[in-house]
Amino acid sequence: MKKMYLKVLLLIAITMVSCSKEDTSIEIESQDIQFPKDPLTVDQINSRISQTIRETGDFDWSKEDAHFLWSAVVHGQNVLTIGYGNEGQSFSEARDSELEAKKNGLIDIVADNEKIDKTDLILVEQDILTVIDIGVEHIETIIALKKHKDVRYLEPNGYNLFSFNENAERSSSGCDKNGDYINPAHYSTISPNNAQVSWHFDEHNIQQAWNLSTGSGVTIGLIDTGVSQSQSLLNSSGINDGYSNGRFVQKYGTFIDSAWWWSNNYDGPHDKCGHGTAMGSTMASPRNDNGMPVGVAYNANLVAYRATEDVLLNDYHERKGVSKALTQLGNRSDVKIISMSIGYVWSIGNIKDAVKYAYSKGKLIFAAGGTSTSFTNGFGVIFPATMSETVAVTGVDDGSNYERCDTCHSGSKIDFTIVMEGDNNTSKAPPVLGFYNGDRRYTGGSSVATATTAGIAALVWSRHPSWSRTQVLNRLKQSADFYPYKNGSFGYGNIDALQAVQ
Repeated sequence: MKKMYLKVLLLIAITMVSCSKEDTSIEIESQDIQFPKDPLTVDQINSRISQTIRETGDFDWSKEDAHFLWSAVVHGQNVLTIGYGNEGQSFSEARDSELEAKKNGLIDIVADNEKIDKTDLILVEQDILTVIDIGVEHIETIIALKKHKDVRYLEPNGYNLFSFNENAERSSSGCDKNGDYINPAHYSTISPNNAQVSWHFDEHNIQQAWNLSTGSGVTIGLIDTGVSQSQSLLNSSGINDGYSNGRFVQKYGTFIDSAWWWSNNYDGPHDKCGHGTAMGSTMASPRNDNGMPVGVAYNANLVAYRATEDVLLNDYHERKGVSKALTQLGNRSDVKIISMSIGYVWSIGNIKDAVKYAYSKGKLIFAAGGTSTSFTNGFGVIFPATMSETVAVTGVDDGSNYERCDTCHSGSKIDFTIVMEGDNNTSKAPPVLGFYNGDRRYTGGSSVATATTAGIAALVWSRHPSWSRTQVLNRLKQSADFYPYKNGSFGYGNIDALQAVQ
């Protein structure tokens, strides 16, 4: 495919000739590459991405040439995300004059190559992160930016047309607002008056851990699809009830529901998918007499962000929403833990920058290793669980040998596992609160494994409130099956919550 659009101009002492009207290429400078004037098609872009993932297990926009990047920008609402500054300068809380000059210099380059006045550029900046999103139409702009020393990365964050195959689906642990019949064999009851404990809590001694800690005083940040306004037990009216008391729930929205990437039409804090509600339930649903599932840390505070529309971060507004949520949670001194049961098959620059910012603020960040259907099947651990700043979690079954759950991802990046499926793919998954009052549902995959682990971390931090992130993480490791070793597919393995809180 390279021969179709990469023709190196080897000129020694001849004069360049202007392109004729019939010429089908774009000529930039004598020493540069000559690209086709037309962008690649969506099928051509997706084919290259798929091939790269199959061959290397990853995809990186920075390794692609200007024509490929421009093609994706053209098919992605013409929005180009620019990470600027020095290498590794993902964020800056105090913008100094040097950094501002670098940003403004890049904006000048865009305006010059787009041949428009700077005031006419469509431009969106991000707080703290050294990132701008800008409207780009011409390949010359991207060629000039790729050469510039003040550019950390360029990404077509509006490109959301990638499918690994034509039958691709979203994660099986994604949107579901329907209630389920819950088999009584899949939970046990405790006081007060038939509060329900998921069967998988017993696999990790969570009930026993409650004798020492229930998560009081710890605030968990949830970045997901939000929490349902129709589920009162996860709203201020019901979060304090029964044995759950003295805590709060807060809901925010950073997801913008618009076809236009520059829109500021925030969609509000409430879940419209069901996934975030299930994760909030797993971590923090109250222990009361309603006969409903109890959360791991049923006395922890919950700060829930509607940052995404679903679990797959394939949309510009979802990527922007997650990065904003991470930045805002990073700025909260009361938030100690961040749980993200969302992701994508390759890394996203502005989210990477935001993860690094939240990490710099001492947050313990849990991320799902991945749950597959046809879209992500065959991938290893997905982003952002691939980052060293996050703690990657996946699900396993309850058999005697470690086996990942039917749709869960595994690999060397995994740090912990949670039991959440019956052996041999038997019908057994953790029950959680449903989207609507009085409803319950099953949920599974690496998503609920991640939320469960975040809840256990809250139990540990509540028991040892003066501890650092490193101390809490080390205690989780020490309580896990494989410690002090790390398994090549399952990390430190299943966590013993009782041992962790002792």
